[in-house]
Amino acid sequence: MSSQNWIKIAIAIIAGIAIGIVYGWVIDPVQYTDAAPNILRKDYRADYVLMAAEAYQSEQDASLAARRLAVLGSEPPAQIVSTTLDYARAQSFSQDEITLLQGLLTAMQTYQPAADTVQ
Repeated sequence: MSSQNWIKIAIAIIAGIAIGIVYGWVIDPVQYTDAAPNILRKDYRADYVLMAAEAYQSEQDASLAARRLAVLGSEPPAQIVSTTLDYARAQSFSQDEITLLQGLLTAMQTYQPAADTVQ
């Protein structure tokens, strides 16, 4: 093949990649909806745990709080809250938010799930 053919092939490949990028990023980008909370970024995960802590403060239902935290993965609820509390301190969350997380952590450390009774 002549060098002119190679140039045409290279231009076609570059144009195809450019068109694909423009289509995928500008014209029709991926939009995630109803994504599972366990794939959240660390900052959004912290926000989720903080919302669970706020709900726990008003409801005082440790079982419900544990179920809310269970969607974040297979770690124990106390570990999830502890990791979030460390992140909150490192990111300078407000003292009120840290207090909420500490209250949820205490509840999750003492929480004992009820045994399921099968009849």
